[in-house]
Amino acid sequence: MRSLTTGVLVAGLTAVLAVTVLKDGYITDPGGLSRWYAVCWILFAAAAFAVRRAPVRHAVVLILAGGVAVAATGLLAPPRTSTDSYRYAWDGRVQAAGISPYDHPPADPALVELRDDWLFPTGARCEAPERARIAGPKGEVHCTRINRPKVHTIYPPFAEGYFLMVHAVAPDDARHKALQAGGALIAVGTTVALVVVLRRRGDPRKAAYWAWCPAVPLEAVNNAHVDVVGVPLAVVGLAMVVRRRLEGGVLLGAAVATKLLPAVVLPGALAGVRRWRDAAAVLVPAAAVVALSYLPYVLLSNSSVLGYLSGYTEEEGYDDPSARNRYALLRLVLPDAWALPAVVVVTVAVVGYVLRRGDPELPWSGALLVTGTAFLLMTPGYSWYALLLVALVALDGRWEWLGVAAAGAAKYVTVHLDADGETIGTTAYALAAVAVLVGHVVRRSRGRGAPAARTGAPGRERDSGPAVAVE
Repeated sequence: MRSLTTGVLVAGLTAVLAVTVLKDGYITDPGGLSRWYAVCWILFAAAAFAVRRAPVRHAVVLILAGGVAVAATGLLAPPRTSTDSYRYAWDGRVQAAGISPYDHPPADPALVELRDDWLFPTGARCEAPERARIAGPKGEVHCTRINRPKVHTIYPPFAEGYFLMVHAVAPDDARHKALQAGGALIAVGTTVALVVVLRRRGDPRKAAYWAWCPAVPLEAVNNAHVDVVGVPLAVVGLAMVVRRRLEGGVLLGAAVATKLLPAVVLPGALAGVRRWRDAAAVLVPAAAVVALSYLPYVLLSNSSVLGYLSGYTEEEGYDDPSARNRYALLRLVLPDAWALPAVVVVTVAVVGYVLRRGDPELPWSGALLVTGTAFLLMTPGYSWYALLLVALVALDGRWEWLGVAAAGAAKYVTVHLDADGETIGTTAYALAAVAVLVGHVVRRSRGRGAPAARTGAPGRERDSGPAVAVE
């Protein structure tokens, strides 16, 4: 009966996700789209709760099959709420022509011969939303689907290699579909990796937190964000550092070289490490992978391989909190000028705690704490950043951190509402912070009355007792 209930909920989630993806309302009807997002997250929460009571064998089948169905919904339409994948397609196209993606912005007339019609439309198609105007080869007005077409690419070398690979294997008329298909395959592969890791070290039912999360079909598949490429590298890397530090460090370095954000999991990989050589066994190969992956681009590029990175951090308000509602929760209680120093102090404290008190048998636990804290401190407005967080929740089982991912989605999808978007985003993150605190208190209260877990046992759960064992 529990398995049947779970299956019905996953089927309902899949159907609602399909409607959400097919609805093109990000700009024209953000209120309606927001409501569909909310229904998706509610159904996801119900399904994730139900599967915890299903028999493990049935649950694994539901997670894998449901994960495929959920991911497939992202393939039903072109990218709906982001244009980032168009830059990916362009970078792959440029590299296939033997040109460094770091040397020219998309609007550069030097690359006009490489412009595909679907990426650089003309005429009436330029009237569609989110088309950036650029100069044509003879000075006439053209447009492009690519956002920020006058700045250089920002993506690290592993991401650029992925863009080139997708371009190389995709048919000429694949357009956005090849990157979406790649995202779907990686998302499902991540589900499989989570099930394998959790079977060995805990409860595989926790993989549902990734497999059925609405962020996966909406951001990893439909919007085809490259963040999904780094997620399985981080997941498997964290699983490996427990016994094989060097190999784990290599995978974590590859994750960082895909999107710099996965660097936040490194403190978790070093949790409880007391000897410098053990730390070096992770950090040195990770740094070597990042450096070696950048080297070919450094040698072949005439421009900086960091691209628009400094401009992006300035644009996103990391040095000016008021620019993009950055550090929103801290600014509720602190002056704006104190927000960034407070972020540094709190981050250092949390990292120090993980390094000193973290469990080396559960590196993803420390990684989740550092990553989730960073999200609450910085309150990002891009929901796809949370894909890494969702995977860490699946590894660790503390489901309350999923509220942080939901808050990012709420902030992003409501940006075009007439209502005050900053208030919505701040409120969503505040509720997520409360959920995390409540979850922490509940787990500690339950853990006090539970038998102590065996220290160092390969399959042990966290010290929160039976409440986590069933997640």
